[in-house]
Amino acid sequence: MDNEQKILKAMKDAGKPLKSGEVAEMTGIDKKEVSKIINNLKKEGTIISPKRCYYETAS
Repeated sequence: MDNEQKILKAMKDAGKPLKSGEVAEMTGIDKKEVSKIINNLKKEGTIISPKRCYYETAS
């Protein structure tokens, strides 16, 4: 499972919007890497930001 999949899984499992720092803690991935992946996923429309600095899966 790559980092992108780990981040998406963590978001789905949480069942609530998460901050990038929380995602980093849950996945063990470096916070900078998490932020970079979140930005890419946001551009793709895979995740959304319901409020500033919080992210969740789009579906």
